[in-house]
Amino acid sequence: MSLSPLVKSGLLAAAGALGAMSIGWIAYEATKRLRLRRKTAMLIELVEEEPALCFVCDLDGQLLHANYAARERFETPAGHSLADVLRDVFASSEGIVYRLMHKLMANGSATEEITSHSEGFRIHARSVPPQLVLWRLEADAISASKGNTAEKAVLTLGRTGAVLFMNQTARDLVGQRAKRLEDVLEDLPLRPGGVHQLAAQEEVKRVLVQSAETGAGRMELTLSLIEEEDQQKEATGSFDSLPVPLVKVLPDGKVLRANPEARRMLDLGTGEPGNLSEYMEGLGRALTDWLQEAAAGKGLHRSEFLRLTRADREVFVQVTLNRVVEDGEPVLVAVLNDATELKTLEAQFVQSQKMQAIGQLAGGVAHDFNNLLTAISGHCDLLLLRHDQGDPDYGDLVQINQNANRAAALVGQLLAFSRKQTMQPEVLDLRDTLSDLAHLLNRLVGEKVQLNLHHDPVLPPVRGDRRQLEQVMMNLVVNARDAMADGGEIAIETERRVLREPLKRDRAVVPPGTYVSVRVNDEGSGIPQDKLQKVFEPFFTTKRTGEGTGLGLSTVYGIVKQTGGYIFVDSVVGKGTCFTLLFPAHEVSEEAAPQVQKEESKKLPQKGSGVVLLVEDEAPVRAFAARALRLRGYTVIEAETAEDALDLLEDDDLAVDVFVTDVVMPGMDGPTWVRKALVDRPDTRVVFVSGYAEDAFGEGSQEVPNSVFLPKPFSLSELTETVHQQFN
Repeated sequence: MSLSPLVKSGLLAAAGALGAMSIGWIAYEATKRLRLRRKTAMLIELVEEEPALCFVCDLDGQLLHANYAARERFETPAGHSLADVLRDVFASSEGIVYRLMHKLMANGSATEEITSHSEGFRIHARSVPPQLVLWRLEADAISASKGNTAEKAVLTLGRTGAVLFMNQTARDLVGQRAKRLEDVLEDLPLRPGGVHQLAAQEEVKRVLVQSAETGAGRMELTLSLIEEEDQQKEATGSFDSLPVPLVKVLPDGKVLRANPEARRMLDLGTGEPGNLSEYMEGLGRALTDWLQEAAAGKGLHRSEFLRLTRADREVFVQVTLNRVVEDGEPVLVAVLNDATELKTLEAQFVQSQKMQAIGQLAGGVAHDFNNLLTAISGHCDLLLLRHDQGDPDYGDLVQINQNANRAAALVGQLLAFSRKQTMQPEVLDLRDTLSDLAHLLNRLVGEKVQLNLHHDPVLPPVRGDRRQLEQVMMNLVVNARDAMADGGEIAIETERRVLREPLKRDRAVVPPGTYVSVRVNDEGSGIPQDKLQKVFEPFFTTKRTGEGTGLGLSTVYGIVKQTGGYIFVDSVVGKGTCFTLLFPAHEVSEEAAPQVQKEESKKLPQKGSGVVLLVEDEAPVRAFAARALRLRGYTVIEAETAEDALDLLEDDDLAVDVFVTDVVMPGMDGPTWVRKALVDRPDTRVVFVSGYAEDAFGEGSQEVPNSVFLPKPFSLSELTETVHQQFN
């Protein structure tokens, strides 16, 4: 089919137009490439003589050109990317280039300061349209601007003391590439935070050594040169700018100078400093003796741990002395390190060891004392049976009996803080307990002190020993009274407290739940902050000699902990103190609550019948118990040891109804021999007696059937009634 002349002319025109456009596009692209080459050449010519390290790259990071300074510093083979070139300096060069390119595409330029192992750089990237990026690296820019680790001598030690890395500053300072630490420091062993002398130096050079763990057993050391001071020049800048507390003192303790770090640590303010002994204590001897020995060159490399006399908080410091000579006279430079955390951990460990040792001591003392008190009060009871109130000796016997009971209460206090006393827990409403105790507490506080009780109307019950919780409240109230010599108010407040989140305070963590809070507030003199954490320690007291034993608050602490509760103290000097007790609420549903049946009191018969095997290693206690039981009509067979008791029981014709035995004895203990005896005599009843707490049986021990526990000291009536109940 032939095309019309009009169509042919249209097609020819279109073809001509397309051809013209193609030629135009080719010409445009050629012009663009020419312009890019010219711009690249101009850019290369511009940066070639620059002292900074310059790289011209495309948008993909491929290296097009490196100037003279960059070629001298790096290997720049053709076809490599900028990240490949910078890998010699930066371990993560790909990430650095990618990060800066991302900023560059968004803002047209990007700048970042980066430190490598031994060099610092400021990297600046700038977009050069249409498709070029100029990278500029200024070496040591960070060091010049910030004066950080690029200027400091840094070296890395392995776990064996080998020097794994030294930056150039460290090499210049030491004068060599050291292989081991002894090639660097002359006066080993290493004292982090102390001043050391450099090894193999023509003149004496001292450096302050700071350390940091870097993992895998490696340690990074930073060496800061300490300039020697002479008559012409005093290195004020180096002394004040070092990032550790430094104090210059005379041998008599007078502080000449303290740098800003030391002023902050010692709380000196801006005034003229005084004597070093005004700010530190706890050396165990006169501080000036130690300083004078150091000035004479003795004990310079031995650090001492001292306590600062700051009023706001307790701070411990590790002090290392270094001797310098000024005007021909020795002067000491003390390097201080904050050792508060270290001393706190040490104090916690020592305290736990102390509490464990005193707890063991208390148990042993309580056992021996309770045996003595049992014999004293028991024989006193025997005497009281033969004397009536009209007898002239009756009053003396009552005094002996009452003082024996007071001694027993003191032994109970000794056991309370070690949490070894026997508890008789019951479900209590603290409102009723405190109300019953209010009359006695009012008598304790006296006329000058007013006692107020405030109760939460919806207070849940708690489970604890009523007698011991009363002792807690009496001890706290007596302490509050003693803190208010001029009188004041003591407020006891109870409330229901629900914890939704764990309560973390004073190294204790209170789990979530419902608690009964008891607060005892006073308006007394308060407790200083540095003494606040010691108030629960046994035998610690702020009272004068003879005014207190130091067992009151430690007893409170032991009882509260044994009850499953927590105790915290807050105090402001001059305003008062608040003790807060938290006891877990004892939630019992009404359906599950047991019906308490009131037992009818049974009158103890004057005479009993039956055979009792009494096993007790303490002769006075055994003599009293045997006489008491025989007076009630029982037949008593005595044995001094468990082995003797088992020998007696080998006689099958010997009938025994009740075993009365001590728990802790030389040789075989009470529970062990009783279990052996019960194999052949399974129906025999048992009464265990002990000067220790009931947990002397040991956790996890199998319970002995048909047995009861009677703690020492016990009275005549308590012993005979317990035995009678076992018979019935």
